[in-house]
Amino acid sequence: MTPVLFRGWESVEGRWPDVATVVDHVGVPHLVVTRHALVRQLLTDPATFRPDNALDAVTPIPVAALRVLAGHRFRLPPTLANNSGSSHPEIRGIVADALHPTRVAAQQPWLTDLVRRRVARLATALDAGEAVDLYAELAADLPLLVLGRLVELPDAPVGAVKDFARAALELFWAPLAEDRQLALAAEVGRFHTVLRAFAATGGGLAARLRDAGHSPDVVVGALFFLLVAGQETTSQFLTLLLHRLTGEPSVRAGLRAGEIPVADVVEEGLRMEPPIVTWRRVAAVDTTLGGTPVAAGTSIVAWLARAGRDPEVVAAPDEFRPGQRGSRRHLAFGAGAHRCVGAQLARMEASVVVAEAAPLLDGVTVVRPPWCPDNLTFRMPDAFVVRRA
Repeated sequence: MTPVLFRGWESVEGRWPDVATVVDHVGVPHLVVTRHALVRQLLTDPATFRPDNALDAVTPIPVAALRVLAGHRFRLPPTLANNSGSSHPEIRGIVADALHPTRVAAQQPWLTDLVRRRVARLATALDAGEAVDLYAELAADLPLLVLGRLVELPDAPVGAVKDFARAALELFWAPLAEDRQLALAAEVGRFHTVLRAFAATGGGLAARLRDAGHSPDVVVGALFFLLVAGQETTSQFLTLLLHRLTGEPSVRAGLRAGEIPVADVVEEGLRMEPPIVTWRRVAAVDTTLGGTPVAAGTSIVAWLARAGRDPEVVAAPDEFRPGQRGSRRHLAFGAGAHRCVGAQLARMEASVVVAEAAPLLDGVTVVRPPWCPDNLTFRMPDAFVVRRA
């Protein structure tokens, strides 16, 4: 297995060229781009570097699993991340309106109250000597609950939606054996059937997309992407940031004293602990990138995590220093026409969690740090257990 493609966040401090060819686990070559300026160039030039391969499965899906998906009428037409066509601006505009900063800000008091109640319960458990899982008991479902309020998502059990989202992230972005692909295809297909039914009659975002004349496949595709990337990545980030803060007592002290703004901690967290470590593009034409020839059709991996530690951009690239020069120039949300439409939502959620939950971390010992499985793009921590020292 190629370490950079599937364990990329563990390799950000090693020496790498600006552009390098790496062959993946099935023998497919990819051009990996590491420097901030080149990653930004790649993401902001969709005519030369198209997003068409963004949702392609990195492990080719076998016929048996494809049949399972087909049985559920599973399709992913170009909607958001993988859409280089003329429909993208309108679809993105409808989704962006649902996630407008004003609407996001209106959710903050409700979320703050919810997080406060959870933190109080967790503090009581910690004071009693219990171990608590800050992923499962605090961070896992928060983004989904907020997203559901904003866009009127299907009324499905939270656990089922989380299982579906993680299954989709694994099916399309992980190195997999065929039997695992078959199991994941069944889980993703089943939930896709639920989404299809909701897309036909649901209100909120689904209704707005239908009213704009978009096909049922497009409505399902937009909902699919929101449920996968619109909430799962944020719960991952909250977990990773809280874990990072357990090892940053001076930052926690600065937060307590009001000397370090919460927003600076969130931005530095996005730079150093991005939940999305890479993103893909495909060259539409013969071109060059950083002086390297790139043939049309080449798969290109933008290494977002490493771009966030570019010494030409950040003063102390490998140190967690909220507010340092270059901290906010990270590319955790991408750049250009396909920049994450939920960036403000993720920032709001992270700010609430840092402000309310950071005091929980004082005096704790990490019993089980977040473990992240092999995945091209997503970190997917599964737990984060702490106990009072």
